[in-house]
Amino acid sequence: MAIAAGNTTRLWTLVAREFWRKTRRRLRAGPLYRWRYSGRTPERVLIAPPDLRLADPQIALEIYYGRYPLSGHLVETGGKSPFQIDVPNPGWQKTLHGFRWLRHMRAAGTELAAANARALVSDWIAIHGSYISGVAWEPGTTAKRVIAWLQHSSIVLQGAEFPFYRAFLKSLAVQIRYLRAMAREMPDGKDRLRARIALAFAALSLPAPASALRGATRNLAEELDRQILPDGGHISRNPMTVLEILADLLPLRQTYANQAETPPVALIGAIDRMLPALRFFRHQDGSLARFNGMGATIHDRIASILHHDDTAGAPLLHAPHSGYERLSMGGVTVIADTGPPPPVDVSNAAHAGCLAFELSSGRQHYIVNAGIDTYGAAEFRPLARATAAHSTATINDTSSSRFNHSLRVNDLLGTPLIGGPQHVPCKRTDQRGSQGFIARHDGYVARFGFLHERELKLSTEGNVLAGRDRFLRPGGASIRNNGRDFVTVRFHVHPDINLLQDEHDRLVLAADHADTWVFTSTEVAPEVEESIYFAGLGGPRRSRQIVLAFKASEISEVHWQLTRTIIAGRPEKAEAGGTGRH
Repeated sequence: MAIAAGNTTRLWTLVAREFWRKTRRRLRAGPLYRWRYSGRTPERVLIAPPDLRLADPQIALEIYYGRYPLSGHLVETGGKSPFQIDVPNPGWQKTLHGFRWLRHMRAAGTELAAANARALVSDWIAIHGSYISGVAWEPGTTAKRVIAWLQHSSIVLQGAEFPFYRAFLKSLAVQIRYLRAMAREMPDGKDRLRARIALAFAALSLPAPASALRGATRNLAEELDRQILPDGGHISRNPMTVLEILADLLPLRQTYANQAETPPVALIGAIDRMLPALRFFRHQDGSLARFNGMGATIHDRIASILHHDDTAGAPLLHAPHSGYERLSMGGVTVIADTGPPPPVDVSNAAHAGCLAFELSSGRQHYIVNAGIDTYGAAEFRPLARATAAHSTATINDTSSSRFNHSLRVNDLLGTPLIGGPQHVPCKRTDQRGSQGFIARHDGYVARFGFLHERELKLSTEGNVLAGRDRFLRPGGASIRNNGRDFVTVRFHVHPDINLLQDEHDRLVLAADHADTWVFTSTEVAPEVEESIYFAGLGGPRRSRQIVLAFKASEISEVHWQLTRTIIAGRPEKAEAGGTGRH
């Protein structure tokens, strides 16, 4: 009860803080403050920073014809400016106003693409440039736009006449001053870090006094030291955030070098830690493990970032500050979540997946978490974030962390995690010829009175993953048979895997031209049920899950095993059926 009360108090403290922050933001955007963002217009752009994000000239052509494929949605403008139409999709709007799509015009490299880029920037300045309001001026979106305008200033200004040149630089200066005023008011997390990155880019790319660069560098260093963990993870525990931040930090490091300026030690250190962290989260096929907000992976994006990784050797196996473990032998990779939820104010994308794991063999995934549909409907997000969508155990079909669903709170904070595991001790058990760990969490103690402990061990040159799930009361007493001790241990199977039964009624996970794995359990007969894999590149896909269901008062410990094997021919029995429960 004390933990629940503490979570509630912390939540309402955040609500009050965010309400005050938004009030101050409205004041700063109002007519009484707007004059503060006017000032000297820079004469030119000194340098256009590089952009490591993938570009597609075909998208530039689509945009020319009025088709905007942004944030997973295609919008046709019918000849109108995209900034004049009302599109009821916040993700699409934020992406439009963020201007990262300018990179496609640069990739096209034609005069037509340059003219179109210039026309769209001119539209934005005319429609949104003088009125600070709405999605266009959200600080996180403004930071993206400042970076994009600087990175692609060469294509925007190609062939520009002097009036547009001055209007572009004047608008850019206003946005930079606004962002400088808003950065300290922004909520914690990657948007605030990106705002500091944008201000550092601006101090390097535009004529500015040395004091401006010193201030931007100092603020960036402080934010990096606070948000980037010692093992290279981000405080949100989201693998995608590591990728996104690196895509900005690497060009920023290069821009410091190009301007013969010394980058802050914090910037160099953050990059040196984050690149191995990105490799830590990566399976052998190049995709990132689906934890805490991670959805589908675009493999080329990761490859373009890791091209700058000079470190040699295998990825690290232990990320204690981020709360993850990795096992890797014989072409087999296991990645597990062994940490508590992130701080409440950066937990909007966090999942209730404590002690969940993923298993891949070669370039094929076998056991996964459901992940998220990055561009899908918001109403499915709670399903994807629930414990049941992860390859771990649930008690009484309840998530190990609580989500806030209050509409009053959602309007201000979204849906943060407001309760969950407080302590997740983890110990590596590596030995000669095997890798493993034992971890436990207390996310169910307050509601149901017992802990979940999981041990994983990868051995025999990666051919055997042995698991043990144990349920125990903190004081060591027996678990009571009170109707609140029903346990479900789930193993979500990737939709590309065929799940069958062999002649011994064992569950076989088979894939074309890939390894075959056999699942066995000693104490409980496994069942097969339907599931949903949200993280497909084409959207959600039907999948299945292996389920061990039992009462903890009767069976407090279960042992299971996944064994890689070679089977001559396909098992004769039909595919294992499903009962339809997620």
